[in-house]
Amino acid sequence: MIFSDYLTVWIDADSCPAAVRNLIFRFALRNGVPVRLVANREIPFPPSLNARCIITKAEQDAADDYIAAHAKETDIVITRDIPLAARLIQKGLVVLNDRGTVFSADTITERLSVRNFAYDLAMTGVALERTRKFGKKELTDFANSFDRELQKKRRAFEQLQA
Repeated sequence: MIFSDYLTVWIDADSCPAAVRNLIFRFALRNGVPVRLVANREIPFPPSLNARCIITKAEQDAADDYIAAHAKETDIVITRDIPLAARLIQKGLVVLNDRGTVFSADTITERLSVRNFAYDLAMTGVALERTRKFGKKELTDFANSFDRELQKKRRAFEQLQA
C-alpha cells in the first residue's frame, strides 16, 4: 500500500476560502495525497492528477452526506459545518475547520450545542456577531494544524507498514 491509498483529504468546498483550498493543494501535492472537493457547484482548482471536484445535488446537506458516506477513518476532512464535523468524529475521522481548529470528541459536543443555540437565536430574529475576518493569521493557523495532522497520518501509515 502507498500513502495516497491510505489518506484522502476531503474539503467541504462550498464555504472553504480559496486561500485554504490552494494551501491544501500545495500540501497534498508535496505529500502525494488525493484531494476531493465536494460541493453543489463547480469549485475552481488547479489542474492536478490528485484532485477532483465532486458536484452533488443542490439540496441541503447533499455535500455533507456525500462526505460522510465516502470518507474513511484514515482521511482528513476540512469543514466549518459543525453538525458534519460531529458526524465524522463519531466515525473516527480527523476533522478541522478552515481556521485550524481541530475538532475532537472532547470538544465537538460543546461546539454543537453553541452552534444550535446560535441557530435558535437567529431563527427568533436575534442578530449575532459574525465570524471574524479571514486573514493571514487564520491561514497560518490552518497551515500549522493541517501540516501537523498530515504528519500524524504519515507516521501512522509508516507504523502500519513496519
